[in-house]
Amino acid sequence: MLKKFYPDLKLKAIGDVDLDFLARKNIKGIILDIDNTLVPEHVKRADKKVLRWIEKVKNMGFKLCIVSNASHKRVSKFNENLGLHAVHKASKPRSRSFIRAMDLMNTKPMQTAVIGDQIFTDIYGGNKLGIFTILVNPIDKKEIIGVRLKRILEGIILTRYQNNLQRSKNK
Repeated sequence: MLKKFYPDLKLKAIGDVDLDFLARKNIKGIILDIDNTLVPEHVKRADKKVLRWIEKVKNMGFKLCIVSNASHKRVSKFNENLGLHAVHKASKPRSRSFIRAMDLMNTKPMQTAVIGDQIFTDIYGGNKLGIFTILVNPIDKKEIIGVRLKRILEGIILTRYQNNLQRSKNK
């Protein structure tokens, strides 16, 4: 039952994503969350590190689309210097925002990865559609109360996820 919340891959940060690995998996498009995945929630624009990472991803031939539950104003401001496809007020984990992103990138679920910091939005939403899911640690510990409460449940799920990985390695 909990497997629908398990990421395909768990990494510390977006910079740890092995882009060559994704290319070998025939991933063509990457869906990106903004808040606490690319930058802390209070940061309005992508910093130089994020800009360099996005350029590297684009130069490798990947298509990118931001999918965020944030407002149009927040997503547009963040995306000004990036010029990526973007879906705002996404209502993740609902499937329609992920489907919209794949339409914009002209990819199918098996050719798409999603990278985010939340299990109940990014990972579950991607898993429902068969998208390759990558969970990264949240950048900033300062979060609204609702997210902090969800992090407690995420901790339980991640402990089970880690235990399952350990059992698989020991077989």
